Amino acid sequence: TLDLTRRKPLCFVKFSEVEKMTNIQAEINEVQPLLFRTIASTLHFYFIGNKCEILQDMNRHLEAVLKKKRALRKRLIKPRCEESLPIEATFHRYVVDLLTDAVAFIEELERHLQTVKSIPQIPNIMNNMDTALARTELLVMDLEELTEQILKWRELQKEAYSD
Repeated sequence: TLDLTRRKPLCFVKFSEVEKMTNIQAEINEVQPLLFRTIASTLHFYFIGNKCEILQDMNRHLEAVLKKKRALRKRLIKPRCEESLPIEATFHRYVVDLLTDAVAFIEELERHLQTVKSIPQIPNIMNNMDTALARTELLVMDLEELTEQILKWRELQKEAYSD
């Protein structure tokens, strides 16, 4: 019973706990560099895989261009004027006028599109303009009344100074 009731001294208990903690920390320190190397190599392979896919796509594109190289060369060497429609000399003047009009139309295209888009809003715009016109007329009438009052006051001031 004496052996069962005896206690271990506290200093030895603390010492064994500190020793366990030191052992665990040593294991962590051993595993940590290995873990970092594993993560780094995994990420390295991931990015290498992405770069490899990009290079393979570029390679496929260049191979397709090389396959069509002959056709591209022929098209580049062949003059384009042979493929266009011939226009009689008497119509050249009309073609020039048509091209000038086409260029002007293209330059004004954005404005034309905005005009077309604003067509559904025309009733609202007209109502707003009617309201603005009515307000302007009221302001004109108020201005005329004010002008008459100013002229009357001016006449009164002239009479007062003349007396």
